[in-house]
Amino acid sequence: MTTTLPYNDYGTAMRHRLGGRIQKLAIDAHLGCPHRHDEEPRGGCSFCLGEAFSPSYCRSRASITEQIEAAIAFHQQRGRKAEYYIAYLQAGTNTYADIDTLTRLYSEAVGHRAISGLIVGTRPDCISSEIVDILDDISHSKYVAIEYGIEATDDATLRHINRGHDFAAAERAVALARRAKRIDIGAHFILGLPYQTRKSIVAQTAKINALSLDYIKLHQLQIYRNTPIAEEWMTHRERFLLGGEHSASDYADLVVEIIRHLSPTTAIDRLIARAPRNLLLDTPFAGIDPDSFRHMVVERMRRLSATQGDMVQM
Repeated sequence: MTTTLPYNDYGTAMRHRLGGRIQKLAIDAHLGCPHRHDEEPRGGCSFCLGEAFSPSYCRSRASITEQIEAAIAFHQQRGRKAEYYIAYLQAGTNTYADIDTLTRLYSEAVGHRAISGLIVGTRPDCISSEIVDILDDISHSKYVAIEYGIEATDDATLRHINRGHDFAAAERAVALARRAKRIDIGAHFILGLPYQTRKSIVAQTAKINALSLDYIKLHQLQIYRNTPIAEEWMTHRERFLLGGEHSASDYADLVVEIIRHLSPTTAIDRLIARAPRNLLLDTPFAGIDPDSFRHMVVERMRRLSATQGDMVQM
């Protein structure tokens, strides 16, 4: 453990690693997504609404440099002090371009005087050894992470949400990135997708542990308006674990159980997600404050004398 919290907190670990407080700057490289925008689009993931992933300062066609400047001002105006800024290519699939374009975009991001690192968000089926090599070169002088949207470890779930890849693709993508020793590897996982049960969600932690990820992000399923999953939510509510009868307290209990089954070497970057309320259906978890929720989880763990990984089967 790297923190006094009952789990391995990514933000605290990064402060120790870099020597000060960090602030991620969400940047939109405007690369789109092959799952939605290829010559033969596959329809996109049933839960996805692209506009939900970009803050207001990067919704125009501004350059990466302009977005970095706007993002720093945005956070400073809100009193968020940081010694280190990380450019976070979050929206879309940030490996979905030719090598020359990616080299230019990544170089512009890390070339900014205020930037100490780069996080590249992408899909497991949109990575190559050439892209890893570019990022490996950058990692000699800056912090670098590749962040995969894995979302679930069960192939039936991935098919149901039209994710466009299976879990084996995630395993291959992690193994490919692992060849670059200095690059961190992170992953997202959505909790409460259709047909998932509490038991199946906790059970997938064993597969997550086997990936030996540097960090993960957990977030509850958020139902965005005008998406296929919104229609499914309206017509087949019984398919959703985190339905109307469940509460934030129930979700906190689930997260605690996951943490207790998660390897203590994997840091946790996020426990719950937040999105603009105007984009969401009125679901039980549409308005939970992340800081309040983290406090809820920590208090539960302390009452149980629980720590991350204390239920991992050795």
